[in-house]
Amino acid sequence: MECSVKTTPALNIATPISHSSSSTSSDSSPPSGQSPPPPPPAVVLSPCAACKILRRRCVEKCVLAPYFPPTEPLKFTIAHRVFGASNIIKLLQELPESHRADAVSSMVYEANARIRDPIYGCAGAICHLQKQVGELQAELAKAQAEIVNMQSQQTNLMALICMEMSQQQPQEIPNQPYESLNFFSDDANLGAVWEPLWT
Repeated sequence: MECSVKTTPALNIATPISHSSSSTSSDSSPPSGQSPPPPPPAVVLSPCAACKILRRRCVEKCVLAPYFPPTEPLKFTIAHRVFGASNIIKLLQELPESHRADAVSSMVYEANARIRDPIYGCAGAICHLQKQVGELQAELAKAQAEIVNMQSQQTNLMALICMEMSQQQPQEIPNQPYESLNFFSDDANLGAVWEPLWT
């Protein structure tokens, strides 16, 4: 009888353990099945591109989050490849917040230039742009000189035209008709005209 008593509690103990294990398995299965309702992930902010690439937890006051959003992972990848994450963080911490956005854009631009041209990098792009500026300035100076030359030619041509018109004007309008109308200028001529009438 004692054996039967001892075995029954063991069975009773074993059966609740099996129920508890089944209940735990049943309790653990719904959370995995309840992953579709995502209110908690929606409330929690997604990590920035920097923290996502570095595989670290993105804190609330992350220095990199405002300048490397999760929608632009390539931006941080390029800057991280050339400068490194520690140097980027150190540089941003030393700058005031008003200059950080410009610093990040400069780092990304320089990193792109270094990847395209590992020898000269950003300096090569600057030299190429300066060469283009010099060529354009030379073309602009040449065009301005041609404009000044054409303006001087135009003024000379207008002066010649005005001189020719001033020289031709007295010949076109002679004063002879006005002189022929002066019948009473000479008394001798007047007597000659009226003399046959008195004879």
